[in-house]
Order: sequence, then C-alpha cells, then structure tokens
Amino acid sequence: MRIITLNANGIRAAERKGVFPWFQTQNADVICIQETKAQESQLTAEAFHPEGYHCFYHDAVKKGYSGVALYCKKQPDEVIKGIGWEDVDNEGRFIEARFGSLSVISLYLHSGSASEERQGVKFKFLERFLPYLQALADNGRDYVIAGDWNIAHKEEDLKNWKGNKKNSGFLPEERAWLDDLFIDGRWFDAFRLLEQQADEYTWWSNRGQSWAKNVGWRIDYHIISAGLKDKVQATATYKEQRFSDHAPLTIDYDYLF
Repeated sequence: MRIITLNANGIRAAERKGVFPWFQTQNADVICIQETKAQESQLTAEAFHPEGYHCFYHDAVKKGYSGVALYCKKQPDEVIKGIGWEDVDNEGRFIEARFGSLSVISLYLHSGSASEERQGVKFKFLERFLPYLQALADNGRDYVIAGDWNIAHKEEDLKNWKGNKKNSGFLPEERAWLDDLFIDGRWFDAFRLLEQQADEYTWWSNRGQSWAKNVGWRIDYHIISAGLKDKVQATATYKEQRFSDHAPLTIDYDYLF
C-alpha cells in the first residue's frame, strides 16, 4: 500500500506546476491533499479528477481557503467529509475514506502563525483532538492520518530549532501534545519508525533561500495506529520538483486492503 500526502498550497497552482503528471507516475493507492484553496465546482478540468482515481473533496466554506481531498485508486466503502465539529468542518480540514477495517484520513491541522487568536483556535482544537484520537485507537480499526499537522515534534525536525522555540509550530505546548499522543503506544510517527538521514524536512519558508539551503521543517506526517506499526516499508520525500512550499511525503506499507 502506497500513500502520498501533500499540502498543495493551492491545488490549481500545484496543477500548473505539474503535480498531476507526477502523481500518475507514483502508483499510489491513496493521495491525501491539503490546502486545496478551491471549491469543488471550480475544479472541473480533467486534471483535478486524475484517471484511475476516485476523487473526493471537502471544501472550506470560505473561498480560496484550506480544503482537503483524497484520491483513491480503490473505491472506498464510505467517505466521511468532516470530523463532525462545525467550526473545524467549516474550514475543510478533515476527510476520511474507509476500506474495510482501514481508514485513511487527509488532515490539515490549524496553523497558529497568523495571530495569537489563531494560535488559540489551534490549542482549542488540539484539546479536543487528543481524546478523539485516543478513542479512534481503541475502536479496532487501522488508521493512517496523513497530512500537514503544523507541528515540528523534535529538534531534529527543523533546521533552526533554537530560533523557533517561541514560534507557532514549535511551541513547547504543541510539542508536548505530540508527546502525549505517542506516549502510550496507540499512535506512531510512521516516518520515524525507520532510520532516516539528517535534515529531512517537508516544508520551507518562502523567505530568504530556505529551499535552496534546506532550512526546513518536518510538519507533514503519516501518523498511524498501532496495528500498522510493523508495516512501514519505505519512506520518501520528493524534492526534485517543487509543486508547493511543501514536499510530497510517500510511505509504503506491507498492508493489503
């Protein structure tokens, strides 16, 4: 099973940069997209419904903002658009596809970098989300929650960690939240289950020469439930082309569904 996640930072912009031809070369079973920044009614071109995939979009109410999507090679048994919380669902942050006992979720977790108010919204979501995830872990299903979690967990997950201790995405409270998520063996960071090279990131600021100098953050994850812990076979972050300010993260699993 191959799953790709990408924050597209505008699916129409990513399309112009060639992301869909690249997708077609990857033989992914599921592709998780975040920040579509479009209404589905605006995505009528064939490119946004790639051949060989069943496509599902969950838009934000606000035009040009947020939005998530799933492209599935196999027809899901069920697709759930939204988490069931009106404030979150109005921003188009969660879409789930179910295949038998497996759920694949495309998640776009809040950013708090715009203002203290938005950081407060992020904290309130995290407060609700942890018990939600703990309940999911106990329901007997397998989960891959892939997407932009907007938190770098450890010092190794961003280049300039010393300078970002007081910035959204690397705040002590955010990092401690991920500690709490992983602490009891219910959930795992799939990427870190395999040995990795240093300086592996998935997002780079558009300021300065962050991309060229690889001054990045690892904020895009596959977070998986315990039943998949021993199924991770390979990971890859694709940086040969730049479709977005994020890079696609691909993980292969020894899993049939």
